[in-house]
Formats: sequence, C-alpha cells, structure tokens
Amino acid sequence: MSVPQGFPTLAEAAKVWARIAALSFGGPAGQIAVMHRILVEEKRWLGDGRFLHALNFCMLLPGPEAQQLATYIGWLMHGVRGALVAGLLFILPGVVAIMALSWIYAIWGDVGFVSALFFGLKAAVLAIVLQAVVRVGKRALKNPAMQTIAAASFLVIFAFGAPFPLIVAVAALIGWTGAKAGLAAFHGGGGHGSVGQTPVADAATLLGEEHGDLTGVKRIGAFRAGAVALILWLAPVAALVLLAPGSVFTDIATFFSKLAVLTFGGAYAVLAWVAQEAVGTYGWLQPGEMLDGLGMAETTPGPLIMVLQFVGFMGSFREAGWAAPLLAGTLGGLLATWVTFAPCFAWIFLGAPFMERLRSNRALSAALSAVTAAVVGVILNLAIWFAVHVIWREVVRVDAGPLSLELPVMATLDWAAAALSILALVAVFRLKLGMATVLAGAAALGLTLHLVGLT
Repeated sequence: MSVPQGFPTLAEAAKVWARIAALSFGGPAGQIAVMHRILVEEKRWLGDGRFLHALNFCMLLPGPEAQQLATYIGWLMHGVRGALVAGLLFILPGVVAIMALSWIYAIWGDVGFVSALFFGLKAAVLAIVLQAVVRVGKRALKNPAMQTIAAASFLVIFAFGAPFPLIVAVAALIGWTGAKAGLAAFHGGGGHGSVGQTPVADAATLLGEEHGDLTGVKRIGAFRAGAVALILWLAPVAALVLLAPGSVFTDIATFFSKLAVLTFGGAYAVLAWVAQEAVGTYGWLQPGEMLDGLGMAETTPGPLIMVLQFVGFMGSFREAGWAAPLLAGTLGGLLATWVTFAPCFAWIFLGAPFMERLRSNRALSAALSAVTAAVVGVILNLAIWFAVHVIWREVVRVDAGPLSLELPVMATLDWAAAALSILALVAVFRLKLGMATVLAGAAALGLTLHLVGLT
C-alpha cells in the first residue's frame, strides 16, 4: 500500500478532527474505533502499531483516554498547536450540547413530557452501565488475582463506603508490588486490544515507523505547554480557595480537580465517586438526576465524562444563591469542564516525550491492570446504586459500625421503571441492539407511558 502524498496542514487536520468530534458517540470504545477508522484506515496518518502504542500510553494517564488519544496524535502530527486543535475540537460539541441540555433541564425539567423522556433514558442508562461492567470485566479479570481485586473493590465501596481514591491507591499498590515480586498474575497488559480488522503497517503511513523528534524544539515545546496547562488549571482553583472559601464554586473547583488526578478506569468509575460526593456529601443533585445527566452524555458527542459539566451546572444553579441562577449554573458547569480537561492537556504534554519509558515499565503497567480490575467492582457498585434509585422510589441508609450502605424500601417499587429497565436489559444483552437504538427506544417508551397516564 502506498504512503499518501503530502502532510496535511493544521487547517486540513482541523477539519478531520472536527469530523471525528461530530461522530464521537458511544463512549471511549466507540470513539477510539472512529479515530482508528478515520486516522489509520482512511487517512493513513499512522499505522496500527503506533496507534496502539499511543492508546497504551493514554491508558496509563488519568482522564478520558479517547480525548487524550486525540490530543496525543495531534501532538505527533503538528506539535503543541496540533494537540490543542485535536483535544479542544474533540470536547467542543459535548460542551455545547450538554450546556444546552442543562439549560433545558433546569428550566423545563419538571414539565411532563421532558421528565418522561428522562424517565425512559434512566432505564437505558442502567442497562448500558451493566454492559460496561461486562465489557471491562472481560478485558480486566483474566486471572483469580484480578477477580479477587474486583470483588474486594465492590465489597468495600458497596458495604463500607470506602472512598474511590483509596480503592485506586490500594489497587495500584497491589499491582506494583505483585509485579516487583515477579508474580505471574501481575505481568501487566491491558488496553483495548486490536482495533482494526486489516493491520495497517506503520511504514505505509505519513508518520512512518520513527518515533519522531522527541528532543530539541518539540520536546521543549511540550514541556512548556505542559507547564502552562498546569498553571491554567491550578491558578483559578487557588484563586477560588483564597478569595471564596466555602463557596459552591470553590467546592466544584477542588472536587473536580481531585477527580482529574484520579480518573483511572473511565467515566463510569468516576461516576461512582461523583455519586458518593456530589449527591451524598455536597447535595448538588439527586440520584435520579445523576442518571439524567449520564443520559445526556450518552446521547451527545464527546467524552462521557462531560456529564461532570451537568453536575457542576446543577450544583451552582442551586447552591450559589445568585439572583441569576442560570448564569451561576453556566459558570459552574464551565468551571467543572475547565478543571476536568485542563489537566488532560498537561498530562499529554508532560508525558509525551517519555512515552516509551512509561510504556515499557512493567510495574507501572501491572499497577494499571490492578486499577482496571478494581474499577470493575466500582462500576458494578455504580450499576446497583443506579438500579436502587431508578426502580425504587425510596431508599434507607443503614449505618451499623463499619457498615454504611443504602437499601431500597421494597414496598416503594416503581413497576413502570422496573419494566422499562428489564426491557432495556433484554435489548442490550439479548437482542444486542446498539446504544443509540436502546436510548431512543427507552425515551420513546417513557414518553408513551406518560401519555397513557402510567407515570
């Protein structure tokens, strides 16, 4: 196969990244598949080897791997400017769409037909989260050690309310220690496996087989950009902590900054922590509203982690105490987005020149594998948490010694929600329908139930 003639200009590359952004539905797996189809199979910018090399690097970083993969490939192609164009275009459609939906939700969320649509979406989202448990589990739980880590992770977060950062830290330590001890179960690995049917050789692409210039101007430029990204991330957080301690904006900035450092395992794992804190500790929104936000993120282009913009919007909309709550919500949502994605650029710029070293570190890979295993338990807890709040109208918290968990009040079972959830599960696991079909069908059924007076 021949190498395409001519390296694309930044403007030409921007059109390609905008196309990818517009098609980036379906979570990281779908987004990565779209990138592979366009960048590897269609454009021949890079081959399968380099694509998977880049993906494995992004898997080692906290944050949404698909967005970081776009940012990293943009850096490979056009340096810092290319990374900014690719990374920003990847999230722009989601920022606009989620903000628009947040306004609609805040203004008309209690209107019958709007709430009915979201009622149906909740059932579909529950099925999609359970599907994520299965998918990640198949990839991560390859041996009894990883299965044990997943089971322990589920137990401590479900029954004892263990914080997500502690689970990540302990799992990483177990994986690191296991690799250093030479245990076969901790040899590392991970990633998304093969993403294409017909391998594309690196030598037959624009970037070729070389690793590019990782010295001189390109490396220095990456480090400078990484330092700037860190300043742009941390300076507003520090200003809020100093000038507005205790405000909802300060809470949003500090909480989502912590998430940005510890968001291994994808959006579903992060949502377990968000559910613990944003709902239980801060009281920014209700459990059902978390599902509504995830439904928005599932049905719009961009990273699923964009649901955090909705959380920030609703928190500041309700808690800021401003005379203009929609303005407060907008600023809170944009702040959550800023402190979520600014670190993503910092990690890429600071880590890209050392990609080979990071990727060849077996202990680090083993730590990531253990964290991914723990994430399976965390996502399972999230699925159960969602199920309890979708299918039952009331829950009670049980605190007995170290035990701390929520249980449904069985007499408050919502039969309509239960039936929709079962139908969504059948559609996902039995009929193997696509996510878009399941979401659209569930929303339509929710609206139908409302029109006939059953909800």
